[in-house]
Amino acid sequence: MSKTPFKDSPPLTDRVNAYDEAHLATYLRLLDAAEEGADWREVVKIVFGLDVNVDPERAKHMHDTHLARARWMTEQGYPHLLEPRMQ
Repeated sequence: MSKTPFKDSPPLTDRVNAYDEAHLATYLRLLDAAEEGADWREVVKIVFGLDVNVDPERAKHMHDTHLARARWMTEQGYPHLLEPRMQ
């Protein structure tokens, strides 16, 4: 699991942000799980460490919004990772 706490939704910016960078591995895990057809409930338990039975709406929201951001990263966000960093 990530050392950076998860928000209910990743910040939506038009560029890769610090949250995205901190959760790149999470995004990859979500994309892999989606590609394999994994049940979102199991993914939430493993990736986010949440018990879906406690708050299923929040768990589904976290899964869906983070997966959407992961997909955005593969379609639009990734070029920003290749740009030089400001010091």
